[in-house]
Amino acid sequence: MAAKIRIGIVGYGNLGRGVEYAIAQNTDMSLVGVFTRREPSSVQTRDGGVPVRPLASIGDFQDDIDVLILCGGSKNDLPEQGPALAALFNTVDSYDTHAKIPEYFDAVDKAAESGGHIALISVGWDPGLFSLNRLFGESVLPEGATYTFWGKGLSQGHSDALRRVAGVKGAVQYTIPVPDAVEQVRSGSLPSLTTRQKHTRDCYVVLEPGADAATVEQAIVTMPDYFADYDTSVNFITEEALERDHSAMPHGGFVIRSGKTGQGSTQVMEYSLTLQSNPEFTSSVLVAYARAVFRLSQAGQKGARTVLDVAPGLLSPKTAAQLRKELL
Repeated sequence: MAAKIRIGIVGYGNLGRGVEYAIAQNTDMSLVGVFTRREPSSVQTRDGGVPVRPLASIGDFQDDIDVLILCGGSKNDLPEQGPALAALFNTVDSYDTHAKIPEYFDAVDKAAESGGHIALISVGWDPGLFSLNRLFGESVLPEGATYTFWGKGLSQGHSDALRRVAGVKGAVQYTIPVPDAVEQVRSGSLPSLTTRQKHTRDCYVVLEPGADAATVEQAIVTMPDYFADYDTSVNFITEEALERDHSAMPHGGFVIRSGKTGQGSTQVMEYSLTLQSNPEFTSSVLVAYARAVFRLSQAGQKGARTVLDVAPGLLSPKTAAQLRKELL
């Protein structure tokens, strides 16, 4: 029986916890350790037998880990941790600041090459699975347009922005596709859609005592980069209602490629996700791609990669012969 792929986790928030649970569903993998900046004794894992160690000690465990899954945030954690850890380990991360992916890739690639490791960046569903489907669409239907819709789902970044508004005690924000825009795209009519026409923003806000609702609402709907370009509704609720009705993290969306083939026929390709838990699903994608990273490393490859560079068969625990028989 082949030895199990030894996985390490860096960071133990919603994503790291999801990775631990996902590893338990994959019989060819084992979790050998969690590394954290917190006091290790304060971290309660799913399996109490898994060692929790300080992140500062991670360099001592290079011989014990086949693939390290990085579960930190894209804003502050991964720009530093990604290159530093790719120099020491094979890694997978979910870096999702789309505009900065090229420069992040270059930094991680340099570190991974120098260390002789494989580093797979920007893994998840967007970037990740949605990126693949945008690629499929453009390649198969070169004459056409690609549309990505997100939601209905809780946006963690936009929710954080809400909570920074003066007078807001707690808040969440949902991104919602506009049904008419979706139907126009599905019809194959190739509409030109503005940002406002594609999505709405639905906010649920708990006010600080004494805060003025009208002032808070105005600050939200005029916030540049987050809400000013969208039709935004602000709903004021109690703290109890926020906890009761808005503590889950659903998300999803769809990628649609609409175009015409050579003889003028209208063709529409669509890929969709409906997720009860965004971090749990993202964690499962990371774990599947960790298997691919292990195999690429075993084949002697090194440097940075994205999902666009990885053959789909490498994600599966099944052999190539099994996949040909069962899935083709």
